Amino acid sequence: MNPSQAAPGSQASLREANRQRVLEALRDQGAMTQIEIAGFTGLSPATVSNMVKELDSAGAVELEPSIRNGRRATLVSLAVGNTLVAGIAFGDRDVRVALGTGPRDIIGRQRMPLPADHAADEGMDRATRLLLDLVEKVGKTMADVRAVGVGIPAPVDSVSGQVGSEGILPGWRGVAVADEMQGRLQAQVMVDNTANFAALGELRCGALQGVQHGVYLKLSHGVGAGLILNGELFRGAAGTAGEIGHLTIDENGPVCRCGNRGCLETYIGARGLLDALAASHGPLSLRDVIYRALDGDAGCRRVLEDAGRHLGVAVAGLVNLVNPEVIVLGGQLARVGSIITRPMRASLERCAIPSAAASVVVRTGELDTDADVVGALAAAVAMLPTSEAGLVTTGSIS
Repeated sequence: MNPSQAAPGSQASLREANRQRVLEALRDQGAMTQIEIAGFTGLSPATVSNMVKELDSAGAVELEPSIRNGRRATLVSLAVGNTLVAGIAFGDRDVRVALGTGPRDIIGRQRMPLPADHAADEGMDRATRLLLDLVEKVGKTMADVRAVGVGIPAPVDSVSGQVGSEGILPGWRGVAVADEMQGRLQAQVMVDNTANFAALGELRCGALQGVQHGVYLKLSHGVGAGLILNGELFRGAAGTAGEIGHLTIDENGPVCRCGNRGCLETYIGARGLLDALAASHGPLSLRDVIYRALDGDAGCRRVLEDAGRHLGVAVAGLVNLVNPEVIVLGGQLARVGSIITRPMRASLERCAIPSAAASVVVRTGELDTDADVVGALAAAVAMLPTSEAGLVTTGSIS
């Protein structure tokens, strides 16, 4: 257990849980009176009053006189400073945007679907609209947004700032994403791979906190890894470290979208999983496969177990090379839990050096599919000048 957290069941733990309920209510519903907060959260008016006093003293909320139903009332809202940061995470099928004062204090978020093979302009236009809408909702302007982290599901060449593989995200080929987004948003922009941002998110706020040497595995439509070495995100010489999805596990295997044969992604990425089930199950989505597997569908469970076995072979090589303390599984496929982790662990123990396999802990991420957007916010904070970064919320409020 994290020593900074209160023991489960203690008064301190209960108070922190109540505090989070109040903050989440304000984040979801906007400004409310204390009576409205009590009705929304189910907490007693006395408890809400105490929580609001504590949050007001901590500078986490703002109080404003108002009139409700003809009576004087006090509106409670989340405190929003003048320094905001944003995180944008593109997926294979969607884009998610979050706005806040830091990775632990998200004041708004939105999602919008994207076509599977969307062009860069379409994706960036939709992300821009989402962020502008969020900024307007909190009563701010883009001038208050000082930095933006943008994650894309592809290797990013740190020299050119472009997608580092012609076969991955072809609609983004040749686009200087940071420059393009900076022109749209008029704010500093940093672009990185979403697996790297997810690793950073879990490092700052999730399952990799306190870990010196760890790996985040993003298992979704594609497969990627973020490497934490010496407590910091490791990107490699050109920014493309961690592309485990394009590690060859069978040189005579199927052709991958990157142009090579037998990449891990061809065996455990969405396309490979759905192709394996097409004859027996017909057309499915990745979400269908996950839900059916959890519901006991034998075919869906089998292809996910096979995916776990292949993943374990690749991870064994990573464990032999890097010798991490912790491997965190994230992305949509992490939701199936032991269906993947059990065969993965078996392959890992069979193929890795025994001492390395015995010392690594495999766990599920704490931030679910939000890890990458949380990491994008953390990267945005890191871009701020020291004088401004010190104003960003970095405490326990999340």
